[in-house]
Amino acid sequence: MKPHVIIIMADQLRADVLGKGFTPNIDSIAEDGIKFNHAYCSCPLCVPARGSFFTGTYPNHNGSLINPWEPKDAEYGYVKNGISNLYEIMESDWDSIHSGKQHLYTEGGKLEDRIVSPTKWFSTEKSYKEYLKENGVAMPGGPKFRNRVPEMVNGTATKVSSYSNPETGLYKEGEEFYFDSYFAKRALDGLKTRNREKPLLLNAMFLAPHPPLHIPEPWYNFVKNENFELPDNVGVYYPKQSPLQMYNLTGVIGARYSRNDWRESWRVYLGLVSMLDSYVGQLLDEVKKQGIYDESLILFTSDHGEMLGSHGLFQKMCMYEEAAKVPLFLKFPKGFIPVQKEINQVVSHVDVLPTLCDYLKIKPSNKMDGESWLPLLSGKVTDDGEGTAFLQYDGNGSRSNFQRCIVRGRKKLIIDFFKDETFFELYDLERDEQEKDNLMFRPEYDLTARELASSLAAYMVATGDLLSMPPFHPGKFRDLYKDFSAL
Repeated sequence: MKPHVIIIMADQLRADVLGKGFTPNIDSIAEDGIKFNHAYCSCPLCVPARGSFFTGTYPNHNGSLINPWEPKDAEYGYVKNGISNLYEIMESDWDSIHSGKQHLYTEGGKLEDRIVSPTKWFSTEKSYKEYLKENGVAMPGGPKFRNRVPEMVNGTATKVSSYSNPETGLYKEGEEFYFDSYFAKRALDGLKTRNREKPLLLNAMFLAPHPPLHIPEPWYNFVKNENFELPDNVGVYYPKQSPLQMYNLTGVIGARYSRNDWRESWRVYLGLVSMLDSYVGQLLDEVKKQGIYDESLILFTSDHGEMLGSHGLFQKMCMYEEAAKVPLFLKFPKGFIPVQKEINQVVSHVDVLPTLCDYLKIKPSNKMDGESWLPLLSGKVTDDGEGTAFLQYDGNGSRSNFQRCIVRGRKKLIIDFFKDETFFELYDLERDEQEKDNLMFRPEYDLTARELASSLAAYMVATGDLLSMPPFHPGKFRDLYKDFSAL
């Protein structure tokens, strides 16, 4: 029988909160497998991030650039017809089970809405809402946990939207009715009732620790203030970071909160992370109980990260490490022995599906942008600590703010666009992981910046980017922002 495949995905989980004592079950996957120390999403936003993850293609290629909430811009939110995804590739030969959030939007409609679906949809966001309605229970969240913010529509008009904020509160309806409790129970139902004549494909997609930070006991008070330290960059707006972020949701919401405010948000966020870990533990226990743990490929990741006050920002939708970097652990079935337990080469979510296809000996129907990790993991290719990841952001529910990013080894270039203004950021992640010192203001790094900009421009052309790389003149950039840089 072919190997079982179990994919567990969190939503908005920072990579830097793992391995700190809050996630023993998630950490066990890394202990039994491989930890990728520098893994990145292709877009720090739910729908395009998942579009790339499940297709192995960049947003520009697959067509999913934004969350497709606005009718005017909906065409930019869907994966194009002809681009195969993990479900379609595997669901005929595996017993395909899904539980939880999905957010893979395709031109033909949501996969779970197909009239005939080989995948068993044990739970979705839609079925969760129906579950609450049947029980007469209110969903977590509400006005306290949302702010009204301005948002551009297709770059031509500004409307008022409502988005989650970092406020915290106790969800008094209880854990039974919380998002992830429901998703975990249904995933366990799927495991227990699976077709044992076929290999298992389980996609367990959790909402945690995505806001609202409105969570039940025991998790609301599970973490105490004295049990963690805030990262140095929480609640700090650095004078050389992009001022254009103040036009984005990350800055519009995040700038309202002090470092002291963020401490409470962090406490409850870590409670959510601990809750997530408990559900991951339940899934792993059931897999072990069924005796299939050793025969299973298990991958744990998040669609993207969360700023949670770092750089004075909230949510994702930017290219700093806290939002762009993702946790990624991969455990292979017994018999595959990787040459090393930790990978320091830069990798991308677009590499996941090519790796699965390579290992499972599946031939996809279309070319993918990512590359299989098997040569790297088997020692045929040396882990030189370099590698390259490309990221892009094209707005949330509508195309508006834009960012492009390249990470090569431990160097990172970010380009921030808003209307007719462009701002550049360059970071040495080896010595400055919290991205406090924008090296674009130091001429001795111009060569590095030019090399990265050239590679990013080539990526944009090759993938058919709707944007063009702006002229790159570091000296002119410093002249334009000379007063700004002196702050």
